[in-house]
Amino acid sequence: MENVVIDFRDVSKVYKLYKNDQQRLLSVFSKKVSYKKKKAVDHVSFQVRRGEAVAIFGKNGAGKSTVLKMITGVAFPTEGTINVEGRVSALLELTSGFDPEFTGRENIYLKGRLSGLKEQEIKELEQEIVDFAEIGEYIDQPVRTYSSGMKARLGFAINVNIRPEILIVDEALSVGDVAFKDKCLEKVNEIMHKDGVTLLFVTHTTSMAQQFCSRGIVMKSGKIIFDDAIDPAIEAYEKSMRKK
Repeated sequence: MENVVIDFRDVSKVYKLYKNDQQRLLSVFSKKVSYKKKKAVDHVSFQVRRGEAVAIFGKNGAGKSTVLKMITGVAFPTEGTINVEGRVSALLELTSGFDPEFTGRENIYLKGRLSGLKEQEIKELEQEIVDFAEIGEYIDQPVRTYSSGMKARLGFAINVNIRPEILIVDEALSVGDVAFKDKCLEKVNEIMHKDGVTLLFVTHTTSMAQQFCSRGIVMKSGKIIFDDAIDPAIEAYEKSMRKK
């Protein structure tokens, strides 16, 4: 369909749960190793159009993170089809993908290339990323010398400044102190309105979802139980949280 950038069609994801790592390794060589099945996502279908801002709600284990992982290509569906159109930037695990022996500046180029940017494109964005991260002289020190907060700042700065077409946020806006958190919120708002970026936002903070999103999807036990405008979606989510 026209302007659809994320299309899930009857998607399911089943994980195999083994007793331990030894059993998991043995399963590579033998189909006789026993395991349990966990259906993390159960026949889910939805579409997101270009420029939409969609919040995804649900209790822990509802399947939200698995949906995001499949959109980013970290995980793959067991059944169904997924189509994603556009450059995806995921603010999930902000510190993943860094080479600890590389400097912060070198990691900007590493992550930029992994995101499909050309050398010249990264060069044009480099100073903007450095300024946004606010880690001073550490930008030219090995990342292994960084605190977890510094790595998160740099990770956010890279991911939010690489001109994404689809931005995925999973509770990542709690980075750093209050001032830096406000700066992150402002930046997300800016790229949404200025660049028409599509946003998928997983959060337990309904007020933040209202600030950014016009639509909400509520998940429970791997299924979508509600998909509508943000206010009724929040009501549906809060109602599902009250249920035992």
